[in-house]
Amino acid sequence: MRILPWNKKNDEKKFRLEFRQLITGRRRVAKSVNSEPSLRSSLSGDRSFAVSDGLVMDPLAPTALAVSTELMERIGSGLTLLRDHGKKVQKFVFKNRKYDILRKSWNSIVNVVLIEAKDLPDGPTNGSSGLYCKFRLGAESHKSKLVTSKKPTWRERFNLYLYDDNHLDVTVWCKGKQKNFMGRCAIDLSNLEKEKTHDVWHDLECGFGSIHLLITLSGSIRDADSIPTTQIVKHEEFPEEQYIWKLSNWNEVGKMLVTVYGAKGLGLGISGKADAYCVLELDNCRVQTHTDRATSEPNWNKTYSFTVNDITSTLDIGVYNESIISGMKGETLGKLSIPLLRINNDELRWYALKNRSKKSSAKGNCPRILLQISIIWNPVKASLRVLSPKEIKYIQKPPKFNIPLIYSNLKFIKDTFNALYISNEHYKRVFEWESREKSTVALIVWLAFWYFFSFWMTPLLLLAPFLYQWISQRYFSKNNALILLNYSDDDVSDEELESHKDDKTLKTRLYGLQDLTFTIKNSIDYLVSVFERLKNLSNFTVPYLTYLAISVLMLSSVVLYFIPVKYLFMALGIYKFMRKLLNPNRVPNNDLLDFISRVPDDEIVKQWRELKVPEPNLSRSGSTRRKDVQGEN
Repeated sequence: MRILPWNKKNDEKKFRLEFRQLITGRRRVAKSVNSEPSLRSSLSGDRSFAVSDGLVMDPLAPTALAVSTELMERIGSGLTLLRDHGKKVQKFVFKNRKYDILRKSWNSIVNVVLIEAKDLPDGPTNGSSGLYCKFRLGAESHKSKLVTSKKPTWRERFNLYLYDDNHLDVTVWCKGKQKNFMGRCAIDLSNLEKEKTHDVWHDLECGFGSIHLLITLSGSIRDADSIPTTQIVKHEEFPEEQYIWKLSNWNEVGKMLVTVYGAKGLGLGISGKADAYCVLELDNCRVQTHTDRATSEPNWNKTYSFTVNDITSTLDIGVYNESIISGMKGETLGKLSIPLLRINNDELRWYALKNRSKKSSAKGNCPRILLQISIIWNPVKASLRVLSPKEIKYIQKPPKFNIPLIYSNLKFIKDTFNALYISNEHYKRVFEWESREKSTVALIVWLAFWYFFSFWMTPLLLLAPFLYQWISQRYFSKNNALILLNYSDDDVSDEELESHKDDKTLKTRLYGLQDLTFTIKNSIDYLVSVFERLKNLSNFTVPYLTYLAISVLMLSSVVLYFIPVKYLFMALGIYKFMRKLLNPNRVPNNDLLDFISRVPDDEIVKQWRELKVPEPNLSRSGSTRRKDVQGEN
C-alpha cells in the first residue's frame, strides 16, 4: 500500500480516481487481514508506514494522508483553530455569510447602527419580555438584542452587503408569549450619499413611533484597473477664506478631509498576506475602505470628508484583516488615534500603528500607515461648542476590570494626599520661623499682596498654575530636561523594564499594595471624619460648640461690614507670623482644624449614646437571699 503524495497531484480527475482506488484497496486488505488469523497476527506487530523525505503525516486527517512539510507549517495553526473551535467557526460563518459574500460581487457595505426608538405603543401586559428589531437587505437579515419596552435603547452595529436590492426593511417586534408586530419602515438606500454617515429618525409604518438609525454606505469594490495609484490620487483643498469665519449652521464647527494611501510593515502572520481594509471614525461618523486582497502592503488611495462638530474630538483609525480567523479572534493589524487639534494641514506623513490598547506598537516590521489630512474650523463656533455637552458615542466597548489602571489610580490618590501633607508641613514651618529669611520674605509678600489686592484680580490668581507650568517647560526645554515632565513607561528601554521587574518580587509588590491601601484608607477616613464633624456642628450635637460657632460668624459679619477685607487678612498674617515670637514654646497648629476636632464624628456619637439602665428583679433577689440563709442553717 502506498501513501498518496498530495504535493505532486495536479489533475483533479486523476486525484479522485486514485483516491477511490486507494480506499478500495485498503478495504480489501482489511477484509483479508480479518479473515486470515496468521496474516492478522503478523501485521499486528508493525503498523507503521514509511514516509518519504519532504512529507509529513497530517494529524487532523481522518485517514493516513501525507502532505508536504512546508504546507503543514503554513496551515497547521489554522487547522488546529478550526478543530478546537469548529462550532464557533460554523456559527461565525452562518452569521456573517463570508463565503457567499466573497463569491458574489456586492456594491457596498451598509453599516447600520441601531440606537433607540421612541413613542412606541404599549405592548401586551401579560408575558411581555422586551423589544427587538429585524433588518433585511436582499437575502441577508439580522436580528438585534432584546431590550426593555419602557425605554428601548439598543446601540448595536450591523454590517449588511448591498447587491441589487436598495431597500432596507426594518421591523420592530415585541416578544412575549406570542410575537407582536409593532411597526416597520423601508429605507431607500439609493437616495443616501455614499462614504457619509446619515443620522436618520424614521417613522414606523403600520404602527406608531419612530426609530433612530445611523446608516453609512462605504467599502465599494472597484476593479483593479480603476484603482488609482498614489501618484494619481490628489488631496483636495478647502476654500478656507470662505468658510473659516462663516457663522451659519452653528452645529457644524468645521470640515476635514482625510486621504488614506496605504500601509506597510503589517503583522500578517504565517501567510505573509492579508485581505486588509481600513476604518476611520470621528465621533459617530464611520467610513470603511474597500478590501485590498492578498497583499502585504495594501493600497487604498481613498479620500473621505468629515463634518467636524467638536474640535476637541479624535480621529480613530483601524486596519483590519477580513479573514475568518482574525474576525473570530477580534484581532486588528493596527490602530491609531489622532486629536484634531494636532493635525498639520496638507502634511503627507507616515503614522505608526499601535496595538489594540493603543499603548504600544502593533505587531509587524514597524507597522505604519500613510495619511494626508486637512482641516478647517471656525474658532468662534468651536469656542461656544466646548461649553455644551459632548456628543455621546453610541458604540463603545464595555468597561473591563483593569487591575493596572486601578493600581495607578490608587497610587495617584496616594501621591496627592502626600503632596497635601508636605505642603501643610511647609506652610507650618514658614509661620514657625525655622528659616528667618524665608519667613521674612513670606511676611512681606503677604502684606504687600493684600494691601494691593482687589476683587477684579481674582481671575488672575487662577492663571498662576498655567504660568508656573509655562515657565517650567521653557526652563526644562532649555536644559534638555523635558523627559522629567513627560516621563512615561514607553520611553524606558526593555533592559531597564526587565531589571525593574526582577527587583519587584511578589512579596515586595504585596507590601507596596498594603502600604498604598492603608495610606488611602486613612486619608479617606480623615476626610469623612471632617465632613461628619461639620454636619454634627450644624445639627447641635454639642450645643455649646454650635452656639460658639454662630457667635463667631455673627461677629465676623459685623467686623467685615466696618473693616475692608484686605486689612483683615493683613492682620491675620501678622498674627500668624508673630505667634512664634511671642510664645517660643508653642506647638504648631491650625486653629480652625483644632476647633473642628472638638466636635464628635458619627463613630464617637455612637459611643456616647447612653443605654437604659435595667431595673433589678426584686423577687428573684429575695429568693436567692432565702436560699443563702437556709444553707447557713
